[in-house]
Amino acid sequence: ISICRDLPNIEVITFSVNGISDLEPLNQCQNLSELYLRKNNIASLNELFYLKNLPRLRVLWLSENPCCGSDPHRYRMTVLRNLPSLQKLDNQAVTDEELSQALIDGEEITAPPARRNVENGCPESTESSAAESTTETESELLNFSLEETNKIREELGMKPVPRDKFSSFSPRETDCNRKKRNNVLNAILLLMKELDAEGLEIVQQTVGRRLQALRKKELQEE
Repeated sequence: ISICRDLPNIEVITFSVNGISDLEPLNQCQNLSELYLRKNNIASLNELFYLKNLPRLRVLWLSENPCCGSDPHRYRMTVLRNLPSLQKLDNQAVTDEELSQALIDGEEITAPPARRNVENGCPESTESSAAESTTETESELLNFSLEETNKIREELGMKPVPRDKFSSFSPRETDCNRKKRNNVLNAILLLMKELDAEGLEIVQQTVGRRLQALRKKELQEE
């Protein structure tokens, strides 16, 4: 998600099922209108502090994050009090009545959340870390990455990658390595959306050479 600091003009971001916990890199995305963050690791609604100054944000999907808590009314009211320009929250339209009620029932967020200590780019282990590595989450993450990858390949005029050929996350990999690997993929996909036709042709040629080299290496190993 840190790549967003270099994409101030991006308008739509889809980061669902990505292990994201920090929204600070989004606070400079002044053209952002749609943000999809379903099923991540956002622990505190104070992360909304980084979205309060995004004038064009109209759609936010934040459900299935720890910050939603056990009180859906309080959660929705707090989000709408701090982001009153939203037109849709968690795939549900925002009404004028809700915005008025949010001023009463919602909590005003005036400061960013406190950060945990990190080492080598990975948060310290917690009891919830095991839950983040469930088979369901890994399967959703693979489906999401495969869909996005094939969408880009289609734009480049390349054949889609079959699911059985797509590089999945090995269970032997650490949770941190899985997140880093997926972050790299998402960074590449985001940057490619910023390219024009000439830039995409360069990427296509580079990807072709890279694939040939990898296939040659695989044949040699066999």
